[in-house]
Amino acid sequence: MTIIISAQAQDELFEKIDGTPQSNDPDDELDITCKYPQASGEGHYRRVKLRQSLVLDIHSHQHCDNLIIKRIDHPHPLEFWFMLSGHWRESSPWAVNETKAGQYGFHGSGMIVKGEDEFFEGWQLSMSVTFEPELLQSFIGNSSGEIPKALQHLVREPNQPLHFRSNLMTPMMQYNVQRILHCPYQGIIKRTYLEGKALELLALLLEQEAEIQMGSRTPKPLKPGTLERILYARDLLLQQLDNPPSTAELARLVKLNEYALKRGFLQVFGKPLFAYLHDYRLEQARQLLETGEMKVSEVAKEIGFASRNHFAAAFRKKFGVNPKEYLMQRKHYL
Repeated sequence: MTIIISAQAQDELFEKIDGTPQSNDPDDELDITCKYPQASGEGHYRRVKLRQSLVLDIHSHQHCDNLIIKRIDHPHPLEFWFMLSGHWRESSPWAVNETKAGQYGFHGSGMIVKGEDEFFEGWQLSMSVTFEPELLQSFIGNSSGEIPKALQHLVREPNQPLHFRSNLMTPMMQYNVQRILHCPYQGIIKRTYLEGKALELLALLLEQEAEIQMGSRTPKPLKPGTLERILYARDLLLQQLDNPPSTAELARLVKLNEYALKRGFLQVFGKPLFAYLHDYRLEQARQLLETGEMKVSEVAKEIGFASRNHFAAAFRKKFGVNPKEYLMQRKHYL
């Protein structure tokens, strides 16, 4: 079953939600959570106004049916989002754009033209950041506010169709999104932390966009079958942190030759196979230390480091602090 509703009716449903927004932080009145209207799904969204023109939204909700929202022409600020689960598609007379789990989407500023937004049945978890062109100009513009030529297409007049880009999230993007979703702070420290992570994500996206526009990075998606095998290889690799398969064995398991596996993995995840595994191990270690439930030596063994000294050196190189010191810091906050 598919539910079809106008954008105006959708806005009215949100205005009629019973109850007032709930505060997530007693020291921050600009950090609130609201329920989704039952007609649109079941769940909630969190909104944090980091500054006047920078807003962070986290959506977590369940669609029991496909939902189509019919929209009219309207101006839109810049926005980027990361889809952790779910599937969204927008269509217009000129194009069909979509974002699936594991991908990011990027809207420049300009006009969103008349068309449809379709949210597919199932659970959706996504995070988005919206901001005005003036904020972008303040960060990357020259003394006259002019944006570099490779990024000027991101800022268009309110009556011009906006730019859209979607692609796979890189490991660094995934890392920063998870840090936002699991921010451990409150009050002013939280706001500073979240803004820093949001701007770091923006920098990663702008870097990719500039490279694409300048021709140094050509976004040529892998064939669906190859992409599935690359993702399967990643899963197999992470299932055996303490004793991962060799490149040759992994290639055999996913039915790719070694060259195609290594090239495809680098294209999808932005890092060679075992550099990705190394970073994943350290990120898992950091999360285990955050719980305060395991000793450093236990964490090292859990993620596949035979030597505690090698683990400590690798952890310090990546995070700038020894694992024991990090553990003590986290226990202080718990």
